[in-house]
Amino acid sequence: MATLTIRNLDERLKGRLRVRAATRGRSMEEEARQILRAVLDEPEPAAENLAERIRRRFAKLGDVQLPVAAREPVRSLVLAEDVPSYGAAAPDGSGTTKARRRR
Repeated sequence: MATLTIRNLDERLKGRLRVRAATRGRSMEEEARQILRAVLDEPEPAAENLAERIRRRFAKLGDVQLPVAAREPVRSLVLAEDVPSYGAAAPDGSGTTKARRRR
């Protein structure tokens, strides 16, 4: 068995422990053991996720139904080789793009 020493215990708290132990017919040491056992044997509350905490907080305000926005069809994908880059050969074979020829 291990030994535990509690220093700097508030006198008021020590007095309450003494009275509690006496009413139960135990020593202060046994009462302290029983209190620690009772508290530490309780199951830990399950971790709650953030979404559940937010839902509970705002539940009393009522449900809100937002309209679903109409969606446009997905646009076709533009590939990099379809878009001429600066300095790339022009389609007419001149070696310069129209942007460079305008100068």
